[in-house]
Amino acid sequence: MTKFANSIKKFLVSEDGPTAVEYAVMLALIIVVCLAAVSTVGTSANDKFTEVGNYLT
Repeated sequence: MTKFANSIKKFLVSEDGPTAVEYAVMLALIIVVCLAAVSTVGTSANDKFTEVGNYLT
């Protein structure tokens, strides 16, 4: 049990925790930007396909 408590203490004191949080926030921001870009490109492509479809009919 003492080893477990020591490992928990070591984990809480280490600097790896904040780094993992920073990476998680950075990943979340990248995902948001990618979703926005895909949404914009998808809307633009849909508009173009609609324009071509209307031209052909």
